Amino acid sequence: MIKIYGMPTCPYCAYVDEQVKGDNRFAVIDIGANVRNMSAFMHLRDSNPVFDHSKAIGDIGIPAFVKEDGTVTLKPEEVGLKEFNPDEAASCSLDGKGC
Repeated sequence: MIKIYGMPTCPYCAYVDEQVKGDNRFAVIDIGANVRNMSAFMHLRDSNPVFDHSKAIGDIGIPAFVKEDGTVTLKPEEVGLKEFNPDEAASCSLDGKGC
């Protein structure tokens, strides 16, 4: 099973979550839902060089994917998912139309 660390308030994570709904190959772990989840993610982030670039630019590093063999990636396509593309996302006008 592939673990996905993220938060529902992150648009990149929400996009990934929609792709894996009902797919038992993935386990979504909300790092904001429980201190244990956050602690597990922080340990992973602090000890894995995959997160070095994210930390250097001030990013959190989510969504993060832990494959069954224990390798970690920040690239959804490496686990068979599509990456969020803000240019393809629906946009809304201030009056609420066009969503």
